[in-house]
Amino acid sequence: MSAPLRSRPAAPPRAADAPLVFPRTLTVGVIGAGRVGAVLGAALAAAGHRVVAAAGASGATRARMALLLPQTPTRTAAAVARAATDLLVVAVPDDALAGVVAGLAEAGALRPGQVVAHTSGAHGLAVLAPAAAAGARPLALHPAMTFTGTPDDLTRLAGISYGVTAPAELRAFAARLVADLGGVPEWVAEGDRPLYHAALAHGANHLVTLVNEAADRLRDAGVDRPEKVLAPLLRAALENALRLGDDALTGPVSRGDAGTVRRHLERLAATAPESVPPYLALARRTAERAVAAGRLRPADAAPLLDVLDGMQVPA
Repeated sequence: MSAPLRSRPAAPPRAADAPLVFPRTLTVGVIGAGRVGAVLGAALAAAGHRVVAAAGASGATRARMALLLPQTPTRTAAAVARAATDLLVVAVPDDALAGVVAGLAEAGALRPGQVVAHTSGAHGLAVLAPAAAAGARPLALHPAMTFTGTPDDLTRLAGISYGVTAPAELRAFAARLVADLGGVPEWVAEGDRPLYHAALAHGANHLVTLVNEAADRLRDAGVDRPEKVLAPLLRAALENALRLGDDALTGPVSRGDAGTVRRHLERLAATAPESVPPYLALARRTAERAVAAGRLRPADAAPLLDVLDGMQVPA
């Protein structure tokens, strides 16, 4: 009499934080083929992944896709989500993200196991809750770079940082994806996403405003090519700040030259009153940091702060 057949023991359940296994070549879709989405799609394609569909309706988006993703068909957002069996990149504006994700979930366009990654710096995983409820795997993947939406951006991706928020089991996949894009992951906790994004916006976006303000005031002073004057100065200041921190501070505020700062403000008030409030705010913060760093003695800062506090902000 033969021995009874034994049933094969069930495979042990995968731990909740065990790394997931994905194919080497991912099937990818991009929703929002704007400056960021089109460039990341092109970078993923260059890394060997299959970008099978993209969504974007504007004329600028279509032109960008023709330039960066010429072999990728344009589809509706729902169709792109259904085609992206491995990875769906949602690269839409911050305020539109929640509505897009909720709409895809309601349409039944998302599937279990699919990774849904957004590129917003301001949001983490919470905004992807509808996707997670549909069984998709949420990932926040923000490239810390400014984009023009041209092929030049592809070279700028090399070595940049990505602010990544991911469930434990998706961290290995996220690290691999960032490596495929030529970048380095910076792991950002869910609750720290707004602070992370505020830091980048404060540094990069406000820098553009500051540079253009300086250029405008040089034009007011009769300088024909302000960019020629500013370029070497600002490059040196940026490099020194990144290397030395507050020890890179120079100029009248860091020296406590109250008289010079008063003359600045008086002339700005007469010529470009809209520049007075930002000058005051930045001069105060510069003085505070100079004192904290030991670059400016509190006694020398007092007359300067009196000038700043006594200046009337134009209405």
